Amino acid sequence: QWYQRRVHGKQWYQRRVHGKQWYQRRVHGKQWYQRRVHGLKNIDPAREKRLNGSVVLPMPPKTKLRVCVFANAKHAEECGPAGVDCLLVEDLRKFKRNKTKVKALAKQYDAFIASSTLIRQVPRLLGPTLNKIGKFPSALSPNEKVEKKIIELQSTIKFQLKFKAGMPMALACAIGNVNMSQEQIETNLTVAVNFLVSLLKKGWQNIKRIHIKSTMGPPQRIFGI
Repeated sequence: QWYQRRVHGKQWYQRRVHGKQWYQRRVHGKQWYQRRVHGLKNIDPAREKRLNGSVVLPMPPKTKLRVCVFANAKHAEECGPAGVDCLLVEDLRKFKRNKTKVKALAKQYDAFIASSTLIRQVPRLLGPTLNKIGKFPSALSPNEKVEKKIIELQSTIKFQLKFKAGMPMALACAIGNVNMSQEQIETNLTVAVNFLVSLLKKGWQNIKRIHIKSTMGPPQRIFGI
């Protein structure tokens, strides 16, 4: 059974197979991701409410990540040569905590970075909207370079799942893209799987099966029955 819906002007497809949900999508119309899909088991939703964690992979899978920097004067100078969009404190004041304008800004980018000297002012200047939609900026210390921080964001994957009774216990994340070599994907896959196992109380006993797939490609089972 196939379902089709349009979100933010992009086409999304969903398929339910054996009670599990699979997600397939084209990202920004350019890059295809290698995604790893997990099926979990032996988890009691009454006792375990959510799974949450992030890990930095050796190779960045999300090389097309759109990033905007809330920058001080020093970091603003770095953004120009790096070709990265940035907003100064004067630009942030123009939003006047308007939810509609902040949401429109959030749709333009996948992630935000803010200079450490500016990050405390973000809630006061933009309101709580970025935090509510999960795009509150990461801190950029005075000694960090903008380009290096962006590579770190491109390499970071998150595991987030809220356990609910009757809902499929499955999650997916990007561990590579089709431009990466097999060795690079295997390295990222190993790091991602080991980190996920460390988040689960019973380790491998909580993992029912693992699949790997490209964005619009068929899933290939690599673990489980």
